[in-house]
Amino acid sequence: MSARYAIYYAPKPDDPFGIRAAQWLGRNPFSCEKLLRPNLAELSSIDLDEMTRSPRHYGFHATLKAPFELHSEKTEAELIAQVKDFCARREGFVASIAPRTLGAFIAFQLTSNEVAMHSLHEAVVRHFEPFRAQLSDADMIRRRKAQLSVTQEARLLEFGYPYIFDEFRFHMTLTSEIIDAELRNKILDVLAEHFRDFIGEHHFWGLSIFKQAQRDADFNIIHQSSFGGW
Repeated sequence: MSARYAIYYAPKPDDPFGIRAAQWLGRNPFSCEKLLRPNLAELSSIDLDEMTRSPRHYGFHATLKAPFELHSEKTEAELIAQVKDFCARREGFVASIAPRTLGAFIAFQLTSNEVAMHSLHEAVVRHFEPFRAQLSDADMIRRRKAQLSVTQEARLLEFGYPYIFDEFRFHMTLTSEIIDAELRNKILDVLAEHFRDFIGEHHFWGLSIFKQAQRDADFNIIHQSSFGGW
């Protein structure tokens, strides 16, 4: 299989928020370097490597356009150029965020200005669709295991991902699935304290391109572009 790309929101490399999140997950998404985790006494009995396995693989981010293989007539350089052009034509915005539960996961989610984020999400999905190769049969089978609705199936066929537009939920994931509700709430309390300096207004400044060289590889940031004037 070919490399996959994704268009995500992610902090800049020198952003203290992104640094704190990368340390929590245990990996730098720019260099792929393994990072020393913070010493959180309240979670000393928990296997944090296992608890953060899934978000560590993807890197700290919010999905705007889900991972895709490049169309055969497009190149990585063209994708980067198009992200630069797209960002130059859009304005950044401010919205409030906080860690919350999302089903069995914990993630930073929006607490204000969802309209601006939904507008960005829809624009990204549609604008970069020409760069996406059609899903393989294996990927179609994998997605359909979730028993998609009629609308989700149509979106899977048209855009390569079923959970978009009105089903989009901004989230920057901090944990893998935590089935035990009591444990999940305990970890949420610890993370709310650990990330207390970053709860509230957040400046959404631009877009990031993540790349997965092969299907068993981690995703890494290969490019970031700022919105016009940011």
